[in-house]
Amino acid sequence: MERNIRARWTACLAALATAACLLPGAARAEQPKRGGTLVFGTTEVPRHLDGAVQSGIATAMPSTQLFASPLRFDDKWQPHPYLAESWELAPDGKSLTLHLRKNAYFHDGTPVTSKDVAFSIMTIKKNHPFKTMFGVVERVDTPDPYTAIIRMSAPHPAILLALSPALCPILPEHVYGKVPDIQNTPLNSTGVVGSGPFKLVSFKPGQSVVMERFDKYFLPGKPYLDRLVMEINPDPTNLVIELERGQIQMLPFEENPRDLQRLAKDKNLAITAKGYEGIGPLDWLAFNTARKPLDDVRVRKAIAYAIDKKFITKVLLGGFAKIDDGPIVPTSPFATDDLHRYPLDLKKADQLLDESGHKRGAGGVRFKLTIDYIPGDDTLQKNIAEYIRAQLKKVGIEVEVRASPDFPTWAKRMASHDFDLSMDVVFNWGDPVIGVARTYLSTNIRPIVWTNTQSYRNPEVDKLLEAAGTELDPLKRKALYATFQKIVTDELPIDWLLVIPYHTVYSRRIGNVPTNIWGVMSPMDDVYLK
Repeated sequence: MERNIRARWTACLAALATAACLLPGAARAEQPKRGGTLVFGTTEVPRHLDGAVQSGIATAMPSTQLFASPLRFDDKWQPHPYLAESWELAPDGKSLTLHLRKNAYFHDGTPVTSKDVAFSIMTIKKNHPFKTMFGVVERVDTPDPYTAIIRMSAPHPAILLALSPALCPILPEHVYGKVPDIQNTPLNSTGVVGSGPFKLVSFKPGQSVVMERFDKYFLPGKPYLDRLVMEINPDPTNLVIELERGQIQMLPFEENPRDLQRLAKDKNLAITAKGYEGIGPLDWLAFNTARKPLDDVRVRKAIAYAIDKKFITKVLLGGFAKIDDGPIVPTSPFATDDLHRYPLDLKKADQLLDESGHKRGAGGVRFKLTIDYIPGDDTLQKNIAEYIRAQLKKVGIEVEVRASPDFPTWAKRMASHDFDLSMDVVFNWGDPVIGVARTYLSTNIRPIVWTNTQSYRNPEVDKLLEAAGTELDPLKRKALYATFQKIVTDELPIDWLLVIPYHTVYSRRIGNVPTNIWGVMSPMDDVYLK
């Protein structure tokens, strides 16, 4: 195991050397065709389209089409040129030099320069919920228009992944540098200016994002498609029907077992589980540890013991999903088996609740809680929330399932810490320093969704995550993360439930369906219609 980890990370570090190759592509049976409109469906509702200040699927899917990033990745976790045609890491690991293409332009015709890269990285550091992603970045020097040097206070083992399309969209400084509040500027939704393969035609919140080919895109001959449309529909059943009828051609992030079984029988469609490796998607139950009685770890453990993860994965998710017991996805090289686990045990749950001083009262009720969930996803959210409500009633906890009318409402509740319990879908984002630490660092308790909205505090955990975030030796990092996982699974700010079984279902007319580690959260400039 250790040999595999070392080999993998040696390869990753070796890739930091100068790269001067184009994205690899296997020999194709047919030449990609230009033209046509690809419509893909989603239940996700983006608040806006700027991935520099907003994380998540909803924003990343359109953002990665509109904005280009310094690097992109293949399906083997290897980095490749994008806006940066080559790069070098300093021997001390504290600076990364990017050499930018000289033929890249923003959608308004302005050249992309190193100043835009510097502005974007520092903007992301200040505004993005993933505080650790660029936490060690001190500044970005721009010795000339096509050289950007990222200066760091310490080595950053995930710096290349942090420059991925979904994580590091390059914004035009001459546009976004003038706005007083970049998190809420209308320019994130209308008049969006990026340098990606597609430019914005229209964004109708809750309905659609329409994009068209950018003719001055820096990769010759691409994108192949004329138009790319993201259709937003809160009803997943309607999306399945539209896919079967050919009204949409692709449905990413599909996890409903009944839909997958149904769509697999359609000879005009294909299904792949590839394209989600970098995401590391987890479904969990979050506790607001700042609220009573959830500030008592005994109460949190009692709730965990009352939930049957086997029932959730085998019955509610048809056996497609796998149980998860910790903060790092089991397929990660940094995951450990040495965790505190909470198998179904109603007697243990009752005992812990009694010990915590919450005796049963009238009607057998100990206390009342609310549980929220992300709207638009019954399979991973509403259905599990309803199941948890029923399970907690067995141990004397009365739960109200609180629905949000839309994603922004749910996100606002999380950001303002206005919740007791909440279902959530959270990604590891390729490396713990990017997607894991943000949830547990006490310094990341902020009024932003997908930060430490659980208000969890532990100085030892802070130190472990900070140390792991600057350690380049993969074996030492693994040891640090192992200790971290043992602590948080004991203190339980979250009850981790399952690894999400995401799939992409698509028409067989589509060529080059995105199957790199970021899937459809990456530029679809290579996709075409047969």
